[in-house]
Amino acid sequence: MDARADTPLNEAYAHCREAVRAGDRRRYLAGLLAPAAARDGLLALGAFALETARVRDVVREPLAGELRLQWWRDVLAVPAGERVGSPVADALLDATERWQLPRAALVAALDARLFDLYDDPMPSLTDLEGYAGETHGSLVQLAAIVLAGGEDPGAGTVAGHAGVVETILWVIEQLPRHASRRQMFLPADVLARYAVDPEDVFAGRMTPAVTAALAEMRGHALRHLDRVRAGVAGIPAKVVPALLPLAAARPLLARMERPGWDPFRRPAELAPIVAFWRLWRAARRPRRGF
Repeated sequence: MDARADTPLNEAYAHCREAVRAGDRRRYLAGLLAPAAARDGLLALGAFALETARVRDVVREPLAGELRLQWWRDVLAVPAGERVGSPVADALLDATERWQLPRAALVAALDARLFDLYDDPMPSLTDLEGYAGETHGSLVQLAAIVLAGGEDPGAGTVAGHAGVVETILWVIEQLPRHASRRQMFLPADVLARYAVDPEDVFAGRMTPAVTAALAEMRGHALRHLDRVRAGVAGIPAKVVPALLPLAAARPLLARMERPGWDPFRRPAELAPIVAFWRLWRAARRPRRGF
């Protein structure tokens, strides 16, 4: 019997599905709109991304976080066909084998997540884009490989732009949580341009300077989103579901432009039905959906 059909592995993928449904609604909806044959791989990647992004939330000391990330590196070194008993890890290992995913990309994502464990400021917008490429951008690229049946579909450039958009949205949406622990993902060069006092961010104060810095970040996200829209025509249609979480980006960014919007007190959200409609429309008409 095919090892991928046994009950424990089925349960591992089911665990990933529920984890993504609870922790990353946009990626979960995108998985529902993807071909059934690719869903296991997409949701395993999504669950891995959630687990590694939350390492700081579940440890008390940076060293414990480093050990957790090292555990994941060790998992990725497990020989083909072996399992480790963790549902997300076992699903990821199986997906890596089934779709021939480059493990080096997953290790690079773990290396980038080391930044999350400390309170060092993000030095520059360029550094944030590099972080985006290794984390969110890598996830999009790996999802595209799954959708292409294990082949490289040549979507790296579009995935890179998509990763920047996803990362900036994540930075803004998670601003209250990061600020509460004095962690700064807003780039230092952007803060300096508007003379933002980091203490205002940590205190949750939406000053004119903070407002201006966030406006620049949103503008940067929109420019990359425009590049995603322009680049969709150059990638195979079968890999478009890898980009579908971005279909909600433009209306979310528009809501953040409304007068009086304050990320510390009123998160920008779309109703579930609206978000699903945006993703469904992008799946049908990708050149207009982003």
